[in-house]
Parts: sequence; C-alpha cells; structure tokens
Amino acid sequence: MPRTLSPLAFLIARTLRREAPLAALSVPQEALLADLAGKRVALVGNARALAETQHGAAIDGHDLVVRINRAPMPAAESHGRRTDWLALATSLPPAERARIGAGRYLWMSHKRKRLDYATATSPGFYLHPLADYAALKTRLGAQPTTGAMMIDLLARSDLTALSLYGFDFFASLSLSGSRSAEKVPHDFAAEAAMVEALKARDSRITLHNS
Repeated sequence: MPRTLSPLAFLIARTLRREAPLAALSVPQEALLADLAGKRVALVGNARALAETQHGAAIDGHDLVVRINRAPMPAAESHGRRTDWLALATSLPPAERARIGAGRYLWMSHKRKRLDYATATSPGFYLHPLADYAALKTRLGAQPTTGAMMIDLLARSDLTALSLYGFDFFASLSLSGSRSAEKVPHDFAAEAAMVEALKARDSRITLHNS
C-alpha cells in the first residue's frame, strides 16, 4: 500500500531529491504490470501525422488507452476520446488535467522536481524507477522519450496486444510543440530501431503509422 506525505514533506523530499519518500507514494511496478495482464492496450503518441488518420474509434475500442504528457486530441475521429492512463514527464496544469480526465498518472521522468503533489498523491500513482530510466538511456545512447519508456515498460507485461498510434519518431514533428528533432535530447533513429526490434520478436506489438 503506497504511503502518504503531507504537502510540506513532499516538497522537501522533491527539492532535496530524496527518492525513497517519493517512491513510497507509488504502487510497485509489479502491481502496475499485473493490471495490464490480458488487456488490449493502445499507447497514443503525439505525432502530428496522427491527426490525418481515422484511428479514433479503434483507439477507444481497446481495453486500456494510455496517452502521453499533454495528450493533444484535436479530433475524436483521429485520436479518440478516452484516457485511462497518462504517462507524464512534464507538469500538468489543472485545466489540462480536467480536459484529459485520466484515471491514473504515471510519472516517467527522471526529473523529480517537476512532479506535482496532485499527481503524486493521485489514486494508483506510479513513479518510474530511476534505474529503469538509466538502463534505457544506456541502450539508446540518448535520453529516452516518454513514449519509448512506456513502450519498454508495457512490453514487459502480460498484456494481450499493444497497439502504437501516433509514433513516427518525429518524422512529422509533435502536436505538443514546435521544436525540431535537432532541438530535443532524443535519438529518434535509435527509438525507431528499438520498436522494430521489439515488433520482430513480439507479435503482440503493432505500429499503426498511417
């Protein structure tokens, strides 16, 4: 059972980078992965190209819909409406929290100082271990995106199917910002290769890029 912290104790732990009190707020990774067993999961990335598709109904038809960061949803036809889990590496203003309406929050970033109290004390909160982040960073040779961390995490579970939408590895840039690939600290070629390797050995994973 996750512990609780007062707002002041949380602020102190976050500011001083005390990992143990923050990790105590999280459900164990094993429990999170167990919640995925037998489920058909849609992971929705933020590639601009997704807005040109009609994948919305298919996305919402999954047992679990996971979105990323500010989760732009310009149209239900392309993006669907549901958000069961939201994987975060950025702060989330109250208005965005209300718009997205996630049932569960996963903090994936190694930057703990960005984590807010509302997220950290929400039901089912999950804090991604720093060791997992570091291991994936070593494999990719660069800081992993939130999407790459989620793909790596979800693939470890006993889910039935993992459908990836809105992942073109920055070919069409992102709906959530205007930066080019050269201005972000990620290696998108390495992430694309990681996904291709996962698909080759795991038939549960499907990439929908058109």
